[in-house]
Amino acid sequence: MEKKVIFTILLLGVTIKEGESLLCYRCNSNHPGCGTPLNWLWYWGESCPEYDDKCVKIIERKGAETIITRECLSSVRSFRTDIPADRYEGCRPAAKDVRLGHYVNNSIAQLDIHRDYYDEVTWCFCYFDNRCNGASGFNISIILLAVSSIMGYLAT
Repeated sequence: MEKKVIFTILLLGVTIKEGESLLCYRCNSNHPGCGTPLNWLWYWGESCPEYDDKCVKIIERKGAETIITRECLSSVRSFRTDIPADRYEGCRPAAKDVRLGHYVNNSIAQLDIHRDYYDEVTWCFCYFDNRCNGASGFNISIILLAVSSIMGYLAT
């Protein structure tokens, strides 16, 4: 019995790597296959730059037009000022930055200095599973499947 426990601990130690980054889909709905639904055959997911990163899906709506951006949070943090303060798992509306474009006197409407073109902006955060910012569906971990198979084999 002790050999089985030691083998299981060693197997988990080999399969779980500390510091491994999260895989996220990184695309825009203007790209083919990145809209709704997401075609995962085109986008396999890319590694996020930071080890404790989160995957985000930004849904921007203006009338019938919908733009979906799938990205890592660390990649959009530098230029997006409407990130909600609550970054836990789930979806929430964008924050309003009242100081954005405050000292700018610009009459060109196409520049969208105040970032108020879209009527509704929703941020969805996830960080428990790889590629979680895609379409909703049933995900199963290959490592969990392998470990449970080995545990079932060792138990018999």
